[in-house]
Amino acid sequence: MNIFDPTIFPILTTDGLTNGAVYALLSLALVLVFAVTRVIFIPQGEFVMFGALTLASLQAGKVPGTLTLVLALLALGAVLNVVQALRGGHPQAALRSAALGLGFGALLWALTGWLAPLKAPLAAQVLLTLLLVVPLGPLLYRVVYQPLRNATVLVLLIASVALHLALTGLGLAFFGAEGSNTPAFVSGDLKLGSFSLSYQNLLVMLVSLALMAGLALFFDRTLLGKALRATAVNRLGARLVGIRPEFAGSLAFTVAALMGALSGLLIGPKFPIGYDTGFLIGLKGFIGAIIGGLSSFPLAAIGAVLVGLIESYASFSLSQWKEVIVFTLILPVLLWRSLSTRHHDEEED
Repeated sequence: MNIFDPTIFPILTTDGLTNGAVYALLSLALVLVFAVTRVIFIPQGEFVMFGALTLASLQAGKVPGTLTLVLALLALGAVLNVVQALRGGHPQAALRSAALGLGFGALLWALTGWLAPLKAPLAAQVLLTLLLVVPLGPLLYRVVYQPLRNATVLVLLIASVALHLALTGLGLAFFGAEGSNTPAFVSGDLKLGSFSLSYQNLLVMLVSLALMAGLALFFDRTLLGKALRATAVNRLGARLVGIRPEFAGSLAFTVAALMGALSGLLIGPKFPIGYDTGFLIGLKGFIGAIIGGLSSFPLAAIGAVLVGLIESYASFSLSQWKEVIVFTLILPVLLWRSLSTRHHDEEED
């Protein structure tokens, strides 16, 4: 059958737009993290994996292994904060940091241990999933990247690859090798003549658009968003006006973790998510970010949607070459960027 058959083309386009909307969220998160911290965040897809599989564990009435990871990172982060505060001669700040870390960890442990066996309503499980996964962003930044804040982009990239491998291994240990689906948030189809659109796919696109609009408003209208924009444009200038790079980096990783976790919840009902699925999904978001030059949010979103559409069309007519076609997209983009960008020494700030 022809890809442009009127009975096939709308279905493929809808599927591509649905996947592209999720890839766009990941692309925006990657651009944000790189602009603020210079980190090419390879493990962005692991937030997708942890989001989907944490919800799947809660659906099965199990305490997800994500809780263990969060508690371990909280403890390690608290130790680092205490040591830093004591070296700076601030014992009260050290005690406050340790108390906050221990208090949040105890609250999260008690809440998860209480809700997980109850098989609470889906809305409560989604909120608990976000409460478990989103803190991974700032905690990973504190433990892995903040000590390397003066390192080169290459060193930060190597750290990202190592972190990706570690999180993938932890995903295998926590959730096993089998993939899991999460429940659809809505069921049924919207009939448009001879064409039908599932409400779940429509929800994915609407939520993704709402998140993108919310991100734009956050950057344009809020003080925190303007602080992130200032850090992304000029890190040295942002420091000079009192914006701490550690705070900006932590906030950027929090937003990235939120968008990754929500992406996992949205795409989880579409196909089984395994411990290694996040890397492939994150890589497609990375292609969109590269199309945007790791600097332009609109171009990154458009590039990610393009990736979703090409993937959908290729899966119908050239399914065995689908991934090759998608990832080949990055080659002409990199060539064009290399030829059109004036090369200069890395910014030392």
